[in-house]
Amino acid sequence: MRQFVETGLVALDLANTWDAYLAEPERLPDVAALRQFCHELGESGGPGDDDLRAVRAVRERLRALLACEPPDRTRALARWAGELPIRVVVEEAGGMPRQRLAAPEGATLAERLAVRSVAELLDIAASGDWERLRLCAAGPCKDAFVDRSRPGKRQFCSTRCANRAHAAASRARHR
Repeated sequence: MRQFVETGLVALDLANTWDAYLAEPERLPDVAALRQFCHELGESGGPGDDDLRAVRAVRERLRALLACEPPDRTRALARWAGELPIRVVVEEAGGMPRQRLAAPEGATLAERLAVRSVAELLDIAASGDWERLRLCAAGPCKDAFVDRSRPGKRQFCSTRCANRAHAAASRARHR
């Protein structure tokens, strides 16, 4: 099985724990897989069965948010952030104050992952990549990715999906 950490962003890596290309698309089938996911992302704590259900619900919320067009995505992100227990932490970075969103002490694993996801999505927006946040155009894949290509026209999450889509289009043209 491939690693969970592929982008280094909780928001994208969690959204991509459902892989329609696999015979069993659920990449978080049990608590052990969730424990490995958390370990790879540096998230502490030993998850249980309730955490697994709650984290899957966060994933579904993320996938629904990422499927929206950018203006709708912004509104969905604002609604979700308003529902989460978020606190602002001010820390020093290079001698300057910097604010960071964090979950409060005692937050559940799902809440911590949701807050990290919201913070990362806000960072993506602040970096100017909000319009470049996409879902793969190769069916059945719907993996999330940030298009960092120079022209900003990338449609596929990986060369695997691009090759499959182009091969299918070629076969269709030759029929």
